[in-house]
Amino acid sequence: MIRGVTVDTSYFRGNYPEHCSLEGATLDGLPTVEELTAESVQWVPLLPQMALAGDSQNNFPIKYDERVTHLRFKIYPDGGVARLRVYGIVSPDWDRLKRSGGDIDLAAAENGALVVSCSDMFFGHRHNLIMPGRAANMSDGWETKRRRGPGHDWAIIKLARRGVIHSVEVDTSHFKGNFPESCSLEAYSAGGDQDLTDLSVPWVNLLSRTKLQAHTRHYFDRELQDAGAASHLRFNIFPDGGVSRLRVYGKLVE
Repeated sequence: MIRGVTVDTSYFRGNYPEHCSLEGATLDGLPTVEELTAESVQWVPLLPQMALAGDSQNNFPIKYDERVTHLRFKIYPDGGVARLRVYGIVSPDWDRLKRSGGDIDLAAAENGALVVSCSDMFFGHRHNLIMPGRAANMSDGWETKRRRGPGHDWAIIKLARRGVIHSVEVDTSHFKGNFPESCSLEAYSAGGDQDLTDLSVPWVNLLSRTKLQAHTRHYFDRELQDAGAASHLRFNIFPDGGVSRLRVYGKLVE
């Protein structure tokens, strides 16, 4: 669901397009180029024809609440664009995911999950924690700086949908001397807007504090406690360190 675009014309000073526009379509499966360019495709206007500046990042807000799978970007009359960035909310094909019959990664960015807050991300951004695939290196994970006082680091994840969690993977790949000593997971089912960093939030224990190893994919299932249906998770690491990926598998709760 598109919320905005950046049309970046960096380095194009005398040969950038005068205007641009953007259209969207929603198509099932993996359509071919021939199918996408057919006249039968119903393209919906997302951004009307807008003037562009050269060697600039041209930002345009968009609010379109329908799911879009493909975009058609037009430039007038011609010219060069360095990058097109499209921002929005992930909305997967939930019917297809349900038909698979297995557990779904409720914490995956590709399914619409979001790391809404964390205590620190000095070395690695919090969103790396739920990105697709395996981490390429330490910089591709979530890593906090060394703590100089009491306490521990944490990240709060908004799950893609409410669900009952059956298994968890905590991946410390590439973190060999700077992995957390241990971790824990807590669950919460939000009932509206609430500051989940508030100490009064009634988090329910899902995974008790458990030791971690360096450069290892840890799998937990029998260790998990019944926390009911969850909409958010708080991932605690003790005292600090780096985690490549967090995977949270479970069943959707309608």
